[in-house]
Amino acid sequence: MKKPVAIEKADIKAFLGPGSKFEGKLSFNEMVRLDGSFSGEIESSDTLVVGETAVIDGEINVGALIFSGRFTGNIKATTSVELRAPAKVEGKIETPSLKVEEKVIFNGQIIMPGSAINNVETAGNEKKKK
Repeated sequence: MKKPVAIEKADIKAFLGPGSKFEGKLSFNEMVRLDGSFSGEIESSDTLVVGETAVIDGEINVGALIFSGRFTGNIKATTSVELRAPAKVEGKIETPSLKVEEKVIFNGQIIMPGSAINNVETAGNEKKKK
């Protein structure tokens, strides 16, 4: 009898491991996990999982994002963004649903479509209405 495989691992269809470096445009149709360095554009309607060792610089446009690494740039997710410790994110996040764990470092702007308040300045905890 086969041992049960964790759903997250079973669903991942591509993997860029620690120590790997990639520059350019990445597009995919199923769940992908990045643990290496990436510079460029990432586009998908599915889920991107970014591990603790990942360093990403660029644009991310995905269905859902689960993020634990370091990122500089812009993120747009059509369903949700989950920032897990020890994530360090600098840039803009646009998503209808955002979850941030304790000890995550975020410096930037959050846009949540459909909400009356759509700009958040994390440094001063000031909120600006559109």
